[in-house]
Amino acid sequence: MSTPLLQLQQLGQSPWYDNIRRGLIMSGELQRLIGEDGVCGLTSNPAIFEKAISGSAEYAGALRALARAGRPPQQIYEAVAIADIQWAADLLLPVYEKTQGRDGFVSLEVSPHLAQDTAGTIEEGLRLAGEVGRANLMIKVPGTQAGVPAIEHLIGAGINVNVTLLFSLDNYLQVAQSYLAGLEKRAAQGGDLAAVASVASFFISRIDSLVDKELQNRLAKAAKASQRLALRSLAGKAAIANAKLTYARYQELCAGQRWQQLAAKGARPQRLLWASTSTKNPAYRDVIYVEELIGADTVNTLPDATLRAFRDHGVARPTLGEGLEEAREVMVGLEELGISMAEVTRRLQEEAVRLFAEPFDKLLAAIASQSAAARRSAA
Repeated sequence: MSTPLLQLQQLGQSPWYDNIRRGLIMSGELQRLIGEDGVCGLTSNPAIFEKAISGSAEYAGALRALARAGRPPQQIYEAVAIADIQWAADLLLPVYEKTQGRDGFVSLEVSPHLAQDTAGTIEEGLRLAGEVGRANLMIKVPGTQAGVPAIEHLIGAGINVNVTLLFSLDNYLQVAQSYLAGLEKRAAQGGDLAAVASVASFFISRIDSLVDKELQNRLAKAAKASQRLALRSLAGKAAIANAKLTYARYQELCAGQRWQQLAAKGARPQRLLWASTSTKNPAYRDVIYVEELIGADTVNTLPDATLRAFRDHGVARPTLGEGLEEAREVMVGLEELGISMAEVTRRLQEEAVRLFAEPFDKLLAAIASQSAAARRSAA
């Protein structure tokens, strides 16, 4: 029986799972999600690994053995994370092969502390790709100013890249250009363009969270009824409008001569991936950031609760191409009210880097503490 999740694929969108933990793999749940729900990719980040490793006993044995072997916290983290990523990649390999490299990917992020370090990002991206050793691995690289040239280098070197922490159309365009430049370098070196894949992870719900807060602040001070109506009419609209306008720009890029020349050599489009698609505001429909962003050649990476909610009561229909004029009006309306999307998205990217660094540091501290206890017990 066709479910809403399976219907996404029929509409050209790939549902990926924004979650990883060892129990998910060992229990057979990930295999069930792939086989029954059509999940065709998996993403991870430092916050997900922190929750998985610190929040369960699933890794206790591995952590203890690595600690007693004298491995430092960073190496212990990488050892257990890489093992999980390899296992998940092997489970998704049939999807990768069936789709001829379009889907079936598992993503592993470079250290969030490298977000402003181009050379460090390149070095770690190459190292992690080599250590994982799976064709269906994507290295996650933030789309920061330092990350953009790293993306070009890694693509040129034949590394699949999941560009993360994108919030603005302008930043997306920078990333898209770096992808094209990387492909052009690879083509000049005689590399196989069809063997390289990339997605551009565009964050959604966090935009509404911040914009709605700004709207509420202005609403509290609005003296005129017309002002209050204008403010209320824009609540919950910014994130979807931003995404739809970005998708329209993606389609324009794919129709351009520069991309067409690369496509003729076998290159794959850098699909937009909708990230942060859980609904933060309980007043909004719990699957709004799935239902309103369905379109061809896109990915939606779903956290567990959102995936289950969409499977249960989601409505799958092509929505990304709808309401483009309304989306433009939303952006104009926000600017007229003094809410700068450029400033909003800049703040969000800076905050996102910090929000990934904090759980990463917390995880390393927890591993250090457990390691010390393991060594004491072994003494």
